[in-house]
Amino acid sequence: MSLSVEVVCRPEVAAGFSLAGLHTTEAADARAAGEQLRELRARPETGVILVEHTLYDQLPEELHREWGRRALPMLVPFPGPLWEVKAESAEAYIVELLRQVVGYRVRLR
Repeated sequence: MSLSVEVVCRPEVAAGFSLAGLHTTEAADARAAGEQLRELRARPETGVILVEHTLYDQLPEELHREWGRRALPMLVPFPGPLWEVKAESAEAYIVELLRQVVGYRVRLR
């Protein structure tokens, strides 16, 4: 069985993923992204769903918990383009990802 990779992102980001050969679904806001995620989850061939981080952060907490209990499809947030310099370091980003996966904050040395 072959599983697909899907992308849910804002319209201005979708063109790049389409040019790379990935199937994209455009969502202007978190409400639209939530609806698209539910539709993609219903497809048995969906294996991984990449979601733009700005949309992912705005999804309701119950939706985050619901996806956290599922093995497939995997929901993976990715950073979208930034037009300003962000003060957050790469280490802080990794610590936050670990906190989400493990369930508590870890300290990197």
